[in-house]
Amino acid sequence: MKPRSWLSLPPLLLVAGALAAWAVPGSAAVLAPPARHLSAPVAVPATPAATCDPTASLRPTGPPRVTPGSFMAKIRARGYLIAGVDQSTYHFGFLNPLDGRIEGFDIDMVHAIARAIFGNPNKVEFKAISDAQRIPDVRSGAVDIVAHTMTINCARLQLVDFSTVYYDAGQRVLVQTNSPVKSIADLGGKKVCATTGSTSIANIKAAPSHPIPVAVPYWTDCLVLLQQGDVAAISTDDSILAGLAAQDPWTKIVGPRFSNEPYGLAISQQHADFVRFVNAVLQQMRTDGQWAASYARWVGTPVPAPPAAHYKH
Repeated sequence: MKPRSWLSLPPLLLVAGALAAWAVPGSAAVLAPPARHLSAPVAVPATPAATCDPTASLRPTGPPRVTPGSFMAKIRARGYLIAGVDQSTYHFGFLNPLDGRIEGFDIDMVHAIARAIFGNPNKVEFKAISDAQRIPDVRSGAVDIVAHTMTINCARLQLVDFSTVYYDAGQRVLVQTNSPVKSIADLGGKKVCATTGSTSIANIKAAPSHPIPVAVPYWTDCLVLLQQGDVAAISTDDSILAGLAAQDPWTKIVGPRFSNEPYGLAISQQHADFVRFVNAVLQQMRTDGQWAASYARWVGTPVPAPPAAHYKH
């Protein structure tokens, strides 16, 4: 049977593709058996630090360099970077069924970091994880970095470090094209889907209209529930919703943004040198055209200015 394009895959096959996967460095990803809870969940603190600027990260010390004794040197000695990513969010991190490779805007960030460490962008082992696995896998050392449409906020900063912001998103609503819903305000008492471990599910719970949150492991699970009529809407970052809408022409994005979702790359708090290194790579991407080229390829045109770097020290 010949492989079909991502856009032509039936939703149930998309969900079936959202399994845990590993990509051997420089090769196509190989699907592993389902493993939706590989790590014990970590509770995000309910009360963030009293004074926190979530978008401020550690300042680079110069161009990205692999210095002796650094975490980057350990990664280089291992031979590949381990990155926790999504493989079911079209445009940002998705498994291309034509060649079995994980690609997207988030994935381009990872390739740039691998290039800075090894001189080879393909020296990466991709670990496909759910939203709920992102923080546990960073803290346990199961991955070196997470690039997974992950919002930086003060509560999460108590558990992991983040790079500077590399993408600005905002939460909106996806409904079927025949739905009368125009925004989150119209979803009071109705079921609205988001993933476990995402900021989206918390934002749904906090919405003044009092929608009923429905939590699932993957965004493609939400899409199936919407198609089956089991939920009235999906609500998450507009970047993710755009990918879902591209997979199903009988859906539409409605309403204004009702949250700000700045994306960062998550890194262990034990590796400040790696945070500074990654920030140096991101700054290069902002200034040499790599960020703009990736945005044009995966998100579209016109291309805005990249989010400005903000440093704390």
